[in-house]
Amino acid sequence: MTTRTSGHTQVSGIFPHLAQVAELGPPRSEIGVGALMPWAGSLYVQNYNSHQEASGRGVSLRRIDSDLSMEIVPETLGVDGTYTNRFVHYPSNQLVIGPHVIDTEHKIRTVPELQPLRVCGTSRHLSDPDNLVYVLCMEGELFELNVHTLECRQVADLNVELGTAGVRGEIHYKDCYTSFGRLVVCSNEYHEPDWAGEQAEGRLAEFDGTAWRILQRKPFTTISGRHEFGGTIFATGWDQASAILEVFTEADGTWTTYRLPKASHCFDHKWQTEWPRIREVEHERLLMDHHGMFYELSPWAYGGRIWGVRPISTHLSALADFCSWRGMLVLGGDNASPSHGLNPTTAEPQSGLWFGKTDDLWQFGKPSGWGGPWWLSAVEAGQPSDPYLMTGFDQKSLHIENQGDRTANFTLEVDFHGHGRFSRYTTLTVEAGASTHHAFPPGFGAHWIRLVSDVDTQASAQFFYN
Repeated sequence: MTTRTSGHTQVSGIFPHLAQVAELGPPRSEIGVGALMPWAGSLYVQNYNSHQEASGRGVSLRRIDSDLSMEIVPETLGVDGTYTNRFVHYPSNQLVIGPHVIDTEHKIRTVPELQPLRVCGTSRHLSDPDNLVYVLCMEGELFELNVHTLECRQVADLNVELGTAGVRGEIHYKDCYTSFGRLVVCSNEYHEPDWAGEQAEGRLAEFDGTAWRILQRKPFTTISGRHEFGGTIFATGWDQASAILEVFTEADGTWTTYRLPKASHCFDHKWQTEWPRIREVEHERLLMDHHGMFYELSPWAYGGRIWGVRPISTHLSALADFCSWRGMLVLGGDNASPSHGLNPTTAEPQSGLWFGKTDDLWQFGKPSGWGGPWWLSAVEAGQPSDPYLMTGFDQKSLHIENQGDRTANFTLEVDFHGHGRFSRYTTLTVEAGASTHHAFPPGFGAHWIRLVSDVDTQASAQFFYN
């Protein structure tokens, strides 16, 4: 639907005059909306190209005012690169976005050491949060930045600390987050060898100020939370079997793996995931964008378990960030990339902003997807699988394949309370080398479901929801 708002044309929440458009080049890369941040009355839009300044020009920081006028921030004209970070440093009351530090009067300073790098995350400092922040870059460089003096020094090379492949491996670090005495970082490396199990380059890892610890050797895309409020840290990733939600709870000091459906296999590559985020878009409520599906997410955990995970809708958009601004929900995409001539039908780098309200998301695609706890997985007798999301979908079915050499009985256990209390639903017997299918009756639902085998075997278990 096309209407006029404040003198500007909008089409279904999209204002053409606010499109983010880069130079034609050459080179001719992309312009994605890497970070959206309301600040001091305005909305800052930090764009990115595909790989540092040399991959495309014209992606400088932009500022949108309440009358929906937009300008390229003059101080950042010509500062082109791959920037997707945004963080408010409350002790100094400054915004860190891209390589820039912005005060409440919109005075902008640029950090020269960060300008040529692919800046992907900013977070609180473990030991000096009043003066310093951590800044993570995509090739694994980790910096300490003094937000007052702009002194910037590299404190770690994560390719060394976490054993990743470095620039020659096109490593893809994505995000960082600090809370509960730990700095958490992630990368989402995922190519054919990762899918085939020949390598595991993706990482989810944490640092306690002294030592690094690898939590998962799988691709992860974002890490978020509300610091001390709620007592949780969330990280999203995936593997062959399903989408993954990894959750740290302060109450017991541990990480728990939850599994969610994939809404599309179009996100099964490190480049195609971009930066799907977890953000607070309504008061004390989180919105999670994960593998082509939006979810409600509560920051609270009770008894060390999360309750409030519910699917909202599916989508195909590559959304690198979203936020609330002046009562609106704003989504920032990465819509069109000529990819240096590899996409012959796309001529101009451009991306749009969508303006609406949070409840509009329920009008997007119906929640549907597939996945499960096992994909050609080694299964230990009596050991429950990771819990898999079951709530919020209509038709539900399960396929189990027993790749072992003896018959296995697979017990399905459901958690209809939502807080980790599972009870037996049914048991499916599957002969060696065979598979079976189970269709859940209409109206059947629970928050989580898991499987338990009575023998050691290799198995796949995949749920299909629509």
